Amino acid sequence: MPKVLVVQNSRSGGPSRWGAWLEEAGLTLDVVHGHKGDPLPGGLDDHDAMIMLGGGYLPGDDGRAPWLAPARRLVGEAVAEGVPLFGICLGGQMLAEVAGGEVTGDAGAPENGSVPVTIRPEAGSDPLFHGLPPVVPAIEHHKDAVTRLPPGAVWLAETAACPYQAFRVGDRAWGVQFHPEVLPARVREWEADGFDPAEVYARAVADEPVSTPVWREVAGRFALTVRTRRTPA
Repeated sequence: MPKVLVVQNSRSGGPSRWGAWLEEAGLTLDVVHGHKGDPLPGGLDDHDAMIMLGGGYLPGDDGRAPWLAPARRLVGEAVAEGVPLFGICLGGQMLAEVAGGEVTGDAGAPENGSVPVTIRPEAGSDPLFHGLPPVVPAIEHHKDAVTRLPPGAVWLAETAACPYQAFRVGDRAWGVQFHPEVLPARVREWEADGFDPAEVYARAVADEPVSTPVWREVAGRFALTVRTRRTPA
């Protein structure tokens, strides 16, 4: 089965339901715990796709997270070689920065909990985001953000507080600011100054029946992209 490299950047920030959906769709996950000091592979020759997960770092925060430097090289390889890539939160920011965009720490108002994300018209022809509802709830937890998209990137989704919620670089590399892998229970573990924890959790629970089918569909489409690329012509 196609094998996906998953880079995990924090103890509790695993692939969660996103990983389960990819496995159900026929992919195998190779989870590397960068936060534990696990070495990242030198290249992607042994993998058919890459997932870069979130974490409490900026993409170039090598002093606190030395595995980010090899992760950036792998993201750059994925973009250059057309290896399917999906970056979540920090992972999306890393894709933006590696491809020539800009990421800013403490950019604007933080977002936390379930937030309505608007799908842009450009998503109509995107392999993952086409045909989604105009507005989809998504769980957020960030204060850093992409503040300039890479040249040629396709802007796929936005919120008022953080415009660049989803984008695509090239044909097979996607970055999102939100967390499609997170279930409401995870929200209770996050510290978020200025937010009512009970209110944030209740909103996430209420939105989950709406958001889950959408993000599961997107995960399945990503898996299809991986399988299609792996199949010889």
